[in-house]
Amino acid sequence: MQNIHKIKQDICDIGRRIYNKGFAAANDGNITVRVGENEVLCTPTMHSKGFLKPDDICTIDMQGNQIAGRKKRSSEALLHLEIYKRRSDIKSVVHCHPPHATAFAVAREPIPQCVLPEVEVFLGDVPITRYETPGGQAFAETITPFVDKSNVIILANHGTVSYGEDVERAYWWTEILDAYCRILMLAKQLGRVNYLDYEKSRELLELKDKWGFTDPRLSAEYQNCDICANDIFRDSWTESGVQRQAFIPPPPMGPARPAGAPAAPAADEDRLVQLITDQVMKQLGA
Repeated sequence: MQNIHKIKQDICDIGRRIYNKGFAAANDGNITVRVGENEVLCTPTMHSKGFLKPDDICTIDMQGNQIAGRKKRSSEALLHLEIYKRRSDIKSVVHCHPPHATAFAVAREPIPQCVLPEVEVFLGDVPITRYETPGGQAFAETITPFVDKSNVIILANHGTVSYGEDVERAYWWTEILDAYCRILMLAKQLGRVNYLDYEKSRELLELKDKWGFTDPRLSAEYQNCDICANDIFRDSWTESGVQRQAFIPPPPMGPARPAGAPAAPAADEDRLVQLITDQVMKQLGA
């Protein structure tokens, strides 16, 4: 039997960590934990996540109706419910505004891959949604193309949402992502970002598989993708307004092509041409 009071205490603890990390200014952010088929614990609206008490946590159903609690539920609860409806394995969702990851959300800059081993193993490719006004069902549905392929999503011009089997694990992904985004910005200030090569990136994917973590790049669907080129969510970029500006990856990477083997697919050549074109136009101030 679940200890609901203990789960509420865990929510309050994660709320304090979010607030102390600067991930949720003032009353920002919201946290939920699913405790039954039709019951979800939810943080209240207009309440600082750094000063929550168990009695502040309300209960809602899977349609977003509040069924218990003295304080009104978060206005963004529908986003959390959409994730629960699509992922039966998920028991907790954390939404907040970590500043470095949110900078990528505002710039709509895709998160570079093949840079840090920990990020490759724990996160993989991180999608960016299209923008919708927060709070409504349209906003909640922005995550639907991505929720099955990642445990952390960047919400365009807004923040992040991450999810897992408990509230601490749900929070972890956001903390890893924001630390990574900060490192990327600092490295960029020093002059450049060095990428791991294909062989070392493939080793990390194999390690990830060995440890039991899922990653679309391990599936047959993406078996021949360019590991470091954000191939998993690239088709969503046009709708989301995502475009590389600050972090240009190396040319398409892959195993050495044997003599007499066919050339790289036209899509890879087109991507390389586009990357070069983008850089030239940027330098020209276009």
